[in-house]
Amino acid sequence: MNVLLRNVIERLVRTGNLTVTDPDGNEHRFGDGTGEHVHAVLRTRRAERAIALDPNLSLPEAYMDGELDFIEGDVLAFLHIAYQNMGPAGVEAAWTRAMEGLRHVFRRLQQINTTSRSRENVKRHYDLSPELYRLFLDEDMQYSCAYFERPDMSLEEAQLAKKRHLASKLAIRPANTVLDIGCGFGGLSLYLARHFEADVLGITLSEEQHAIASERAETEELTNHAHFELKDYRNLGERFDRIVSVGMFEHVGVNHYRTFFDRCATLLKPDGVMVLHSIGRFGSPTTTNAFIRKHIFPGGYIPALSEVLPAIEKAGLMVGDIEILRLHYAETLKAWRKRFLANRERVQEIYDERFCRMWDFYLAGSEAAFRWQDMMVFQIQITHKNSTLPMTREYIAKCERALATRDSNVGVLAREDGAPAKADKAANAAPTRKKRTAH
Repeated sequence: MNVLLRNVIERLVRTGNLTVTDPDGNEHRFGDGTGEHVHAVLRTRRAERAIALDPNLSLPEAYMDGELDFIEGDVLAFLHIAYQNMGPAGVEAAWTRAMEGLRHVFRRLQQINTTSRSRENVKRHYDLSPELYRLFLDEDMQYSCAYFERPDMSLEEAQLAKKRHLASKLAIRPANTVLDIGCGFGGLSLYLARHFEADVLGITLSEEQHAIASERAETEELTNHAHFELKDYRNLGERFDRIVSVGMFEHVGVNHYRTFFDRCATLLKPDGVMVLHSIGRFGSPTTTNAFIRKHIFPGGYIPALSEVLPAIEKAGLMVGDIEILRLHYAETLKAWRKRFLANRERVQEIYDERFCRMWDFYLAGSEAAFRWQDMMVFQIQITHKNSTLPMTREYIAKCERALATRDSNVGVLAREDGAPAKADKAANAAPTRKKRTAH
């Protein structure tokens, strides 16, 4: 085995049960033998050298290319061993810390998300085949962190609970105008239009999401209250009673935080309420994971709260409430990955083997980061005035209870893990896709 790589693993893996077979067929054992046994096989010397020098990028790329495999355990089990030894702070070798430090220096250049670049970044991920997303998301196609009010909730139930939770924090009144920035496939916008008779504008840069969201509004006869546009938030002019943004802020980029909140301050009416739901980190500001930035979310960045709150303050807005969702996304990703792997053959038909391995690592790595590292989700409630909302949180719980009663009368269609979602008419309207290649 490459001496450098062996030294790295020996220093890192003090606990756990890891075996690595090198390209010559020699087995090397690491750890104290406790826990689940993970056996990794390195098939090429190129991958061996690359992982030793830059594991954050080269290890997932080696897995994508079939140069790294697991014959016992899997990606998630391997990352568990790594993270339990690293700890939440992420202890790394000196040269890998230096490399991440260099990436930090250039991170602003990697996040120059102009309107045109933002559109291209969105195409890389959100304009993938809608069938791919239907294979692992819930029936409403919510591609963001669910809200597990109870540990035994199904993914469908938890995603519905998320919509209730956000709607309650918005304190929507009938006939309110609502802006949904980064509306995804339209599920939250349609929920708000359906339950509150609010006039909702959902905006997205994804052509696939826009088409499905618009089709769903037609199918559910909600076009009088909900419509969707292909538009950047920077190009809006009207004002709204409520603004919600779920899972979009991660694509804004640290360079544009001030612009984002300045724009929201202009778009939000004086007595309006905004709720921002985004992935964040418990630790200090850092860089985007190299694998995620290159292969999954180009231009993306996960902020620390210390980067977000100053931008809100400078925009003249007030933070009324902050809630941290700690393990909710880990459970969401666990459910997504289980369904993804159950439908892996179909994903391979749509794309190819390399894409399947890339997304397996993406989903497993993301779950690991939320479960054992410093990732979390924050929900920030924002207003212009401190008198806009009631003094206590009781109104949130009261609204959630009322919505839960209404939702239970409608019924929640749960499905068995791994079974494809029952596609609604809008989803069925999506054209059949030809086989694609991974990025």
